[in-house]
Parts: sequence; C-alpha cells; structure tokens
Amino acid sequence: MIQRHNFHPIYLALAVVLPLHSLPAAAETEPPQSQQPATAPAQESAASRLAATAGQNKEQLARRIESVGHLLETSSAARQIESSQIAQALAVREEARGLYNTARDAFRSGDLPTANRLLTETTMLMFKAVRLASPEDVTRKKMETDFGVRRASVKALLAAYQRIAGEKSVIRGVKETVASVEKTMAAADKLAEAGKYAEGRIELDHAYITVKTAVRTLRHGDTLVRSLNFASKEEEYHYEIDRNDTHQMLIKVLIDEKRAESPDLDRQVSGFIAKAKELRTSAEANAKAKDFAGAIKLLEDSTTELVRAIRNAGVYIPG
Repeated sequence: MIQRHNFHPIYLALAVVLPLHSLPAAAETEPPQSQQPATAPAQESAASRLAATAGQNKEQLARRIESVGHLLETSSAARQIESSQIAQALAVREEARGLYNTARDAFRSGDLPTANRLLTETTMLMFKAVRLASPEDVTRKKMETDFGVRRASVKALLAAYQRIAGEKSVIRGVKETVASVEKTMAAADKLAEAGKYAEGRIELDHAYITVKTAVRTLRHGDTLVRSLNFASKEEEYHYEIDRNDTHQMLIKVLIDEKRAESPDLDRQVSGFIAKAKELRTSAEANAKAKDFAGAIKLLEDSTTELVRAIRNAGVYIPG
C-alpha cells in the first residue's frame, strides 16, 4: 500500500464571478547588458518568445469570447433582461450583441487588440442593460438585503475557521487567510457605505470562497492524511489528476473573468499558468508510457504552479 500525506481536492460549486486584488507587477525585462547587435540565435530566441506570448494571448482571448457569449445569451443577466420585456433594456442588449459579433470578426482576422476592446464594451453594455431591466428601488433594496445576509455568512464561517484551526493546533496559513478575509470584508463594507451593494457583494463572495476553502481543508485534512492510501502508483496518479483539475477550475473562476478589469493580471499569472500546463502535458505523456511515478511528481509540480498563480492574483488559498 502506498500512503500519501496530502489533502483531498476541494470541490467547489461556484455560481458567481469572484474579484481579485491586483498585486504589484514585477519588472517585465532586465536592462540591456550590451548595445551590440543581437546574434542570429538570440534573434530567433526572441522571435520564439514573442510567438509563444502571442499564442497565449490568442488562447486567453478565445476563452474570453466564449465567456462573453455566455453572458449575452445564457447567463442569469440575459434571462433577467429577457423576462423584464423593458424595451430600452432589450435594445441595449441588441447593441451589445452587435459589438460582440464585430469583436469575433476582429478576432478571426487576427486583430486581437480591437477584439479585446470590443469585448470590454460589450460587457459594459450588458451591465447597463441589466440595470435598465430592474426598477432601481426594488433592486437596491434586494441588493442591500443580499449584502447583509452574505456578510453574516462570511463572518460566521470565519469564526468557525478560527475555532477549528485552534482545536487542531494549526498555525500555517491561518494568519494569512484571516488577514485576507478581513481585508476583503473591509473593502466590501466601504463599498456598501457608498451605496455600491453590487460591488460590495462581489467582494463578500470572494471572501466567502476563500474562507470556505480553508475550512474544508482543515476539516478533512487530519482524517485524510492518515487514511489516504493507494493500491498502486497508477491509482495515485489519477488522484493527482483530480487534484490538478480542481485547481484549474479555481483558476478559471477566480482569474479568467477578472482579466478584462485588471490589465496587469495576465503578466502576474500567465507564467505560472503556462508552466502548469507544460508540466501537466509532460505528466500525461509519462503516464501514457506507464511511468506513473514520474507523472505524479510532474502533476504535483503543476498544481504548485496553479496555487502560485492564484496567490499572485491576490487570493490566498492553502496548498
């Protein structure tokens, strides 16, 4: 029997887009060491890096196109606009659809900056349509109520987290998690005081997911560390695949939807995500060749890169 000392993957049912707090970006390049002309190999290397970056940007934009398409056609926002039957809201949504189609055309023709800009404008128009679809007084009262309920949930969950951590004598990561949640709650309260309940609710949702993840880790950790046994390296490999998939899901929910609002975010996390993908691909190749031990190590390294990406995006998660 093979015994592992690792936490079980955290399964989250996420129904909201979560906010991130941008961190200072590292310098993009080093100062030039010499003014001599670049050699041919250096030029080829630079060209390769540029091509790789362009490929990543195109892939990210393709995902964003899919996400905005969902916002336009099948999201709760789209359903709210349709059910309101308010002419002005419906007209603004049609305008957003037109911009979206133009953005897709620009993407297909290779004009990525234009596509990116039009997708942002499309999203803003949809927000406007949602506001038009809801009478302000009713909407405001509901948002205020929802904010209060969510805040109470976050506060109770944070208290439970601190209690469980104390019972288990857990120290690592607790201080950082509590500080992150309290900071986010303070930002939410400030927005609510300014009447910005929708924005404040998003901050609270962020805090809720952070502390919920931490609580689940504490509650399951001790039992699973003792009982997590595998009959073979192949079984252990499939466990690590599952854990890696869970963190990729967190990346998608916590980061992808925030890229439009945080221009520096890609620079902060893209390297980690690209490295994680490369390691995952190598792990799958090793597994195909029946080298499950090597595949497990590569998957662990891949998941570590995903954790780093999430943390660099301003969300502290255990791991």
